[in-house]
Amino acid sequence: MHTNHHRHRHGHRLRSCPDFFVPDKPSFKNVVFKMPPADQTLKLDPTPSRSSSSSRSPSPSRAFGHDATALLSDELLLRILSAVRGSHLVSIGLVSKRWLRLVDRLRRSLTLLDWSFLAGHSRRLTARFQELTDVDLVPAAFRPLSSSSPVILTRGRYSLQMDPLSSHSVGDLPLLDSQAINNGLDVLGRGCPALQRLCTVAPLESEFGLATVALECATLQALELHRCTDTALRPISAFKNLQILRLVASVDGLYAGPGVTDIGLTILAHGCKRVVKLELGGCEASFDGISAIGRCCAMLEELTICDDSKMEGGWLAALSYCGNLKTLRLQSCRNVVSLAGPMEHLGCCPTIERLLLLRCQLRDKTSLKALFVVCEYVKEIGFHSCWGLDNDMFSISSILRRVKLLSLEGCSKITTEGLESVILSWKDLQSLTVVSCNSIKDDEVSPALSGLFSILKEFKWRPDSRNRNGEERRKVFQETAWLNINCSERLCLPPLPFKRMLVELKLNLGQMLKVDEKAHNFVLLDVIKKYRVSFFIVGGSS
Repeated sequence: MHTNHHRHRHGHRLRSCPDFFVPDKPSFKNVVFKMPPADQTLKLDPTPSRSSSSSRSPSPSRAFGHDATALLSDELLLRILSAVRGSHLVSIGLVSKRWLRLVDRLRRSLTLLDWSFLAGHSRRLTARFQELTDVDLVPAAFRPLSSSSPVILTRGRYSLQMDPLSSHSVGDLPLLDSQAINNGLDVLGRGCPALQRLCTVAPLESEFGLATVALECATLQALELHRCTDTALRPISAFKNLQILRLVASVDGLYAGPGVTDIGLTILAHGCKRVVKLELGGCEASFDGISAIGRCCAMLEELTICDDSKMEGGWLAALSYCGNLKTLRLQSCRNVVSLAGPMEHLGCCPTIERLLLLRCQLRDKTSLKALFVVCEYVKEIGFHSCWGLDNDMFSISSILRRVKLLSLEGCSKITTEGLESVILSWKDLQSLTVVSCNSIKDDEVSPALSGLFSILKEFKWRPDSRNRNGEERRKVFQETAWLNINCSERLCLPPLPFKRMLVELKLNLGQMLKVDEKAHNFVLLDVIKKYRVSFFIVGGSS
């Protein structure tokens, strides 16, 4: 009796437990994923998934341990889970097998860390995540270590384990062979037809993997190829809707490849005519390759050059063939441009409106001037952490007469005087950003420069990154007009954009007077009587 009773209790407890899924090891150890915002396209299924008899509420006696969500359809649960934040969906997927399957259907972006998760016998990636739109395969393309290592190499957005006893040096890490990469791309292309962005290592020998992705994933719009070569670009014409393309031939500290020459760029130009954004990293391009892109890719609007150490001289002159180019970005360039031939033969690209220099080494004035001559009509220019950018180099930018927006970040050699000499010559300047430029001092701002600050539409002033009062100083420049005047001078201020403005007058005699201006015209009678000087504040808006 005791045994039967024990069995009865044990069976009842098993029947009342829900179908929980408890993994033996942490899930997702070989993937890193990002969750998209709430998906508003999911629709409720109008057909009932269960009979009316199964829709009855459970009795209170059996409410504990009963899975109430079992009465809900998958479509309704997807609608509910799509409103949950991505950070909470990780734990939600551990509730049960059904919830894990639903969470996998919501996942759109994934970074692969283990190649066997994609191209193994189970093909778990495409079996679980069939609606992926963004996949990064680069971290998994490096050969895994036989044992875990405490040494981590971080380069950009990638962090890889390194074997300190390995014969491979830093900068030449081993990658998977071309056959394995092609097999993985073939599985991914057939299993994820809704793919829109792909980041992968290009195979060196065969291209059937990229060809499968191009044929199966008709909606692919962005492609990033690492260790890219000329032969890897042969199937590029099969990507019918490709608009964003990034070619990385080599990355310092990770790997080195054969590179992309003018031959590969010519193949790209004839096969990918709808590209809008193009980035070339570590490529061996010259005038012929860039000019071919300019002639064939009529929709190209943004061009980025990364690491120009292998770029041949003369490529800058080819920008004149880019008839629709709007943005030119130079990133981590050591020479900026290698001028080949006289400057008169450079030409000009009048469509370029935005010029950005990020972490570039500016050494030669002639080359920098050639860059500004080609980009003569730019309206926005930015210098971010550029080495060698001092007052003399920055003064060359005064030849750009149509600048409306200037951004300076991390340029510690530019002084207040050098900044003033350039921006006062730009009559159309509307926006100014100065961040972490430690040689620019607040107390060195001249009256002319402060007057320019007061009429800007957008103004961000934080030159000294070590100054805690930077926010207060920016408010002072926006609300205060600083004037240094002589005792025998008659002065009229320019139109003031503020309805109520605190005007601070610093006299050469050492006295200071603050006036709270409320009217359009104001005369300092006391100063006139004492110092025989006339002051007029005109044009203030009411």
